[in-house]
Amino acid sequence: MKVIICGAGQVGWQIARHLAGEKNDVTVVDYNADLVRRAAETLDVQGVAGFASYPDVLERAGARDADMIIAATHSDEVNMVTCQVAHSIFAVPRKIARLRAQSYQNAIYSDLYRRDHLPIDVVISPEREVAEAALQRLAAPAAFDTESFMGGRAQLLGIALEPDCPVLNTPLRQLNDLFSTLRAIVVGIRRDDRLFAPDPGDQLFDEDQIYVMSHVEDVNRTLEIFGKTTRRQERVVIIGGGNVGLAVARALERRTDRVRVKVIERNRAQAERAADALERTVVLNGDGLDTAILAEANIARADAVLCVTDDDKVNLLAAVRAKSEGCPMAIALVNDPTLVPLMAPLDIDAYINPRATTVSSILRHIRHGRVRTVYSIGDAEAEVIEAQVLSTSPLAGRLIREIEFPEGVLVGAVMKKGKVVKPSGDLRIEEGDVIALFAMAKDVREVERLLQVSIDYF
Repeated sequence: MKVIICGAGQVGWQIARHLAGEKNDVTVVDYNADLVRRAAETLDVQGVAGFASYPDVLERAGARDADMIIAATHSDEVNMVTCQVAHSIFAVPRKIARLRAQSYQNAIYSDLYRRDHLPIDVVISPEREVAEAALQRLAAPAAFDTESFMGGRAQLLGIALEPDCPVLNTPLRQLNDLFSTLRAIVVGIRRDDRLFAPDPGDQLFDEDQIYVMSHVEDVNRTLEIFGKTTRRQERVVIIGGGNVGLAVARALERRTDRVRVKVIERNRAQAERAADALERTVVLNGDGLDTAILAEANIARADAVLCVTDDDKVNLLAAVRAKSEGCPMAIALVNDPTLVPLMAPLDIDAYINPRATTVSSILRHIRHGRVRTVYSIGDAEAEVIEAQVLSTSPLAGRLIREIEFPEGVLVGAVMKKGKVVKPSGDLRIEEGDVIALFAMAKDVREVERLLQVSIDYF
């Protein structure tokens, strides 16, 4: 597949790395020649320096025979024009654009993206994706990472194991015997900064970070088995009243369990806009690092604080300050992946990486076969891929133990006729089933081959 990626920032870089690693023909376009050179020298990609929306630049990038264009520059308008030029002049079949401005996301204007208007096949909204990720973190407060699968019926949980975990030093196959009715399976383990798919004989140790795929009804029991206590989030303080904070507050207002939300926003104009847009939420104009404003928000009685300003360092410091003032749980928005190792020393419970959520969204739309969801784990080290099994797939009609999965691939969950079941070697995969697979990055291409069908290429 020939793909043009416009924008060589962190999102464009990660997408290029994914696709180039799977032997696709990738060209990266960016007006910053240094970024283009870095991509071309580090990744197996071609590079073109120039403005992505210029027809001559796209011509040099090979748009005439491209299968797909991904417009992920920092400008919404450049991304939109790039897709228009790719369609009108070069007839590129598939066009994906990242759009940040909320006005472009309004459902009443969705007609804008028709092929005879502004031809964008898929619109990716980072703010919407990040807000959804934040809500999922709040829903599973004991997990450092979480993502929904199978229409919300299954949940991926990232759990950091501590000395009081009751199942330490227990082989995974023994866990299945001990908790035979538990619909959950450990699909990944990070130990000493190395992520791997475990074997049945592997044990769990203190300080391991594990990824567990669980039936949504068994999430609380799963967390308890791995030594985590669960409590309902009744009071939440959000630091940052921009698009992300506003989207999270709105979603919490719509919930039936009446979560009490307070928003702290430093910019007065933005605070006033948030106050006008929200109904029950209290909006405070002040600095989230100020102990006086945190006291006014009653941070000591809050169940969680969510730090989502547009400054990573402010988010980290605000999370630390809130915990020092008595808040038991802190979640921080972190764009810079080099800051993630600071989470544990700073005692920050969970983080949201906007780049990873955006990359996952884009990957969902470019995978071959009948792929429904893709979630990127860590620094693009692994993926959880949810896909429907088609009649022509090599998986159809075979028992799981008969399928020759690569070493770095594990089946996390299977959904049959709307019902999620725990996978076992004797479970037969049938046409129409939905399957969730944990796959190390090097094995993703083989997973695609197992899911792929020639007439359903995109």
